Amino acid sequence: MIDLYTAATPNGHKISIALEELALPYTVHVLDLAAGEQKQPWFLSINPNGRIPAIVDRSEDDFAVFESGAILIYLAEKTGSLMPEDRQGRSRVIQWLMFQIGGVGPMMGQANVFFRYLPEKIPTAIDRYQGECRRLLRVLDRHLQHHEFLAGEYSIADIANWAWVRTHRWSGIEVDDLPGLQRWLATIRARPAVQKGIVTPPSAIDDQGDAESARRFAERALAMVEVGQSRTCGA
Repeated sequence: MIDLYTAATPNGHKISIALEELALPYTVHVLDLAAGEQKQPWFLSINPNGRIPAIVDRSEDDFAVFESGAILIYLAEKTGSLMPEDRQGRSRVIQWLMFQIGGVGPMMGQANVFFRYLPEKIPTAIDRYQGECRRLLRVLDRHLQHHEFLAGEYSIADIANWAWVRTHRWSGIEVDDLPGLQRWLATIRARPAVQKGIVTPPSAIDDQGDAESARRFAERALAMVEVGQSRTCGA
């Protein structure tokens, strides 16, 4: 049994999707990020960085793993699934996983902050982060026009990137002119394990929903951004 400490974010959904794909039994513990639950001492003992997601593998002497990429690798190695065992195949998966961790996630996250959350709109910052997101999505699109998945067979690299890319509208980015990316997005969304993973836990907002619900969500997200600042939390 695995305990999953999570919230309805792309990074959180990476792990619930992977757990569903791998058919591993797990218990979900949803943290209230706006209330700062992830900064409580009990959780810092699991993840010193005070962020979700994190897991505790009860079958491995309560072994804790934090950072979403590290969790995905751990789960893939634990089960022998979603990542090849040969050196080159493994490297391809890790390359595209690092592409998400170092590029897609941080850039879309910053686009969300400046485009959606901050009350003061700074056009230069919005243009910078949305532009970089578009560049990264074009990289994915070019590759996916010639490959069904990112690194050969469906893998943790696809899960990690998909969990973020699917939220592109929330970052103010359209992908109508990226056919390879659109095909890949639809292919992965159709997987039953993915459909279950993205509502574990369910998000409070549909990025195509009404403007008022989006505004309320953005206000709550701004509180999470402020809670995460070092001057407030000391981390």
